[in-house]
Amino acid sequence: MRAKELRDRTDEELRTTEANLRHELFTAKFKNHTNRLYNSSELTKKRHDLARVLTILRERELSHGSKSQESEE
Repeated sequence: MRAKELRDRTDEELRTTEANLRHELFTAKFKNHTNRLYNSSELTKKRHDLARVLTILRERELSHGSKSQESEE
């Protein structure tokens, strides 16, 4: 996933993507631990994708927070 693609999604879609990635990462870790994971680079890819999603959600949270603080003053 590219950050540009993720930025085009809504917050709800990003939260769904986050949940899916967390589940996929858990499954990949479990498979890796039991030696059934064919490609161990999946772990890194899934971690990076999850970090991208969380970063975008946090950026939006902070931008909405700064806008509401400006309107209060």
